[in-house]
Amino acid sequence: MLIGISAAATAPAVHADEVAVASGSVGTDIAELQAAGERFKAKTGHTLMVVTLPASTTDQFGQYRLWLAAGNADIDVYRTDVIWAPQLAEYFVDLKPLMGDLVSKHIPAVIESQTVDGKLVAMPTWADASALYYRKDLLDKYGKQPPKTWDELTSTAKEIQEKERAGGASDLWGFVFQGAPYEGLTCDALEWVASFGGGKIVEPDGTISINNPKTAAALEMAKGWIGTVSPPGSLSYKEEDARGVWQTGKAVFMRNWPYAYSLGNGGDSAIKGKFDVAPLPGAEGGASVSTLGGWNVALSKYSKHQDAAVEFIKFWTSDEEQKYRAIQNTRLPTIPALYDDAEIKEKQPLIARWKDVFAAAVPRPSAPTKAKYNEVSSEFWTAVNNTLAGNGTADSNLKRLEARLKRLKGRAW
Repeated sequence: MLIGISAAATAPAVHADEVAVASGSVGTDIAELQAAGERFKAKTGHTLMVVTLPASTTDQFGQYRLWLAAGNADIDVYRTDVIWAPQLAEYFVDLKPLMGDLVSKHIPAVIESQTVDGKLVAMPTWADASALYYRKDLLDKYGKQPPKTWDELTSTAKEIQEKERAGGASDLWGFVFQGAPYEGLTCDALEWVASFGGGKIVEPDGTISINNPKTAAALEMAKGWIGTVSPPGSLSYKEEDARGVWQTGKAVFMRNWPYAYSLGNGGDSAIKGKFDVAPLPGAEGGASVSTLGGWNVALSKYSKHQDAAVEFIKFWTSDEEQKYRAIQNTRLPTIPALYDDAEIKEKQPLIARWKDVFAAAVPRPSAPTKAKYNEVSSEFWTAVNNTLAGNGTADSNLKRLEARLKRLKGRAW
């Protein structure tokens, strides 16, 4: 579906163009682009068209691959996940010579994540690192602190769930997360596994490390949540499903990304002012681990409006727009200077606090697996979802997963 953005231009370009941007639709994604389109038109005269895709990043990636492989010229700019650069690099224009000094303003590691064989595939718009959302009012009521370990989360969730249900809150659950078989489950499960010391699925040198006792223990732990502190429906939950339960006041804890913070404090939220965030728990004696996320914009080599598209990319990734999104939608900037911005600190003090979460973030293994990452992730999330659903033990599913990944690897990724 194409959504046109119209607004009176105060500074029209000499040759106004229409820039088509493809984006998924999680949370405020589409609304942000629509609002930005009006500001962009006022500044340049160019019109922005937003092409809305499903919320599932897996579905988005599949559609992107179809369009790009077919040489589709209808889309000028693609909003891309941090993990897609190695898989889609051949279809995108090198932005390094087109962005000027803007590149050097961004976090070097984020720029590096979007660079393939020296080519800057995409420019970062915001970073993501997951965290634990918790009902501060309920934890205070029962004298609890935010859990430091997964065992503490499980026991606290169980205790509060049982006591609140006994008091009449029959539909309250302890913990909601993303358990559907899609990319979001890869993110969640990587956090469990890495915090247990089970590795990163595939290590930076290409070693397949996933089949080990620590990984098995992490998955068996998560399996124990289903139907006890987490609803059976968690097996099909994505980000917005978990947020729906959480924001209606029906969960004690939630794992999600920063975007859920501003929405949770919205005027229609049942939990406005009642929650806070903390780093995700770790295993006993282990560190908190958050999956590194983030979104970028890439320029299609098939675009017929490349000059206008470059203007939009510069606009959308600029200091001004990153600051605007940080204040309005708690988006984590990829420009370090903004973490010290006085206005951001005043209006969104959470942003500065999220630096600790961001520091504990680990990347998914897209770099070592390159073009095969999507298949690797699919095999991983399938094995995890099967384990959570009771379709085989963690041990048996991990052995099968290891064999499948070895076949995918062949002689080299």
